Amino acid sequence: MTRLYHFWSALAFCGVLSCSTCLGQSPAPSNSPAASPAPATSPTQPPDAIAPAVADPKKTKKVWTNEDVSGLTGPISVVGNAKNPGKVGTGSKADPQYLTNTRKELAKLRGQLDDADKQLADLKDFSEGKTPAASGGYQINKGYNREPVDQQITGLQEKKKQLQDKIDALLDEARKKGVLPGDLR
Repeated sequence: MTRLYHFWSALAFCGVLSCSTCLGQSPAPSNSPAASPAPATSPTQPPDAIAPAVADPKKTKKVWTNEDVSGLTGPISVVGNAKNPGKVGTGSKADPQYLTNTRKELAKLRGQLDDADKQLADLKDFSEGKTPAASGGYQINKGYNREPVDQQITGLQEKKKQLQDKIDALLDEARKKGVLPGDLR
């Protein structure tokens, strides 16, 4: 008798547990006054199939998860709005004169950036006590600078940042005018 009692009580506990998890996963009832009780569904019909039957005047959008997609049949629409396709590509090329001018400007700015990097590396080596790579002694075309090395380094870092900002602004402007990123390389 006790064995049969334990079996039925365990079976009842499992039934209550499974019903509570099903109720926890079911969608919350809507608060609209026109909502009617949902009809009973067959076990083969998915629970989300009831939702289209209820007409909602707001036309709320359904958020699909990976679990929902596995049960779908038929084609799946492409992301986006058919009424407003957005800017997929204008098809028109940028002005060739603008491209050549922008390339020249970028080359000039990148050259200045490389020079600033080289000067910065030389100053850092000098501050660490390393001998310069071109140890030809005194260079006649160069003068002495009385500004401390650490101030020169911070000045060059600021100059480098300004040059990089100019390059970024030029690239942004070109992108807004429809220039592809590969056209300026």
